[in-house]
Amino acid sequence: MLQGGFSEVLKSRDRDEFQGELVAFTRRLGFETVSATLVIDHMLGEAEFITVDNTPRAFKESFQDPNKGRRDPVMQHCKRRSVPIIWDQTTYVRDGMGDMWEEQARFGYSTGIALALHMPEGRHFFMGVDRDRPVPQDSGELTRVVADLQLFAVHAQDAAQRILMPDPVDPSAPSLTPRELEALRWTMAGKTAWEVGDVLGIAERTAVLHVSNATHKLGCVNKHQAVLKALRLGLLR
Repeated sequence: MLQGGFSEVLKSRDRDEFQGELVAFTRRLGFETVSATLVIDHMLGEAEFITVDNTPRAFKESFQDPNKGRRDPVMQHCKRRSVPIIWDQTTYVRDGMGDMWEEQARFGYSTGIALALHMPEGRHFFMGVDRDRPVPQDSGELTRVVADLQLFAVHAQDAAQRILMPDPVDPSAPSLTPRELEALRWTMAGKTAWEVGDVLGIAERTAVLHVSNATHKLGCVNKHQAVLKALRLGLLR
């Protein structure tokens, strides 16, 4: 087992220290680049992505392109499974994405290992390490590398949630009444004004008023925007 890194990443106090520990461990593992992404699923089909990486600047825009992520076979594997994937050019060619591999290989992304941890409450942690040469050919060594990465990822996701997740409530957030928050919460769940009123034991008009007041206080033009902003501010979970 690779020594060092597991407990150190847990001690990270901020984003810069966290990134430093990610890069240091990745290089000890024998890889050059690393990306760690905390994904927070919100209602209404929205997801928040918070990424820490050492991607080369020239490749940064392409690397962060969400449309590319939807087509990338490695990302799609991690989205659906928890088993690590060891990838190379054949992974992309097999899925008809050989041109994508050709582009990223120019920046050192020729082979790599990636995995995802899927946690409760719609949270996910993706981590991938990459390099410009083949992964170890010895099966025993490769198994060790994958095991070290899996163990490190467990520690890293704990630090990522502590450091990267937004505070539970933004101190500057507007003050909503308990009823307004409840009305927004049920609206987030897809309830109509009539259904919100039924759940809360109030009239439909009163439910509409609570949602309208919350929307106004949040500076939004409709209830859907209000729900998303309340999530972003930490008023809703």
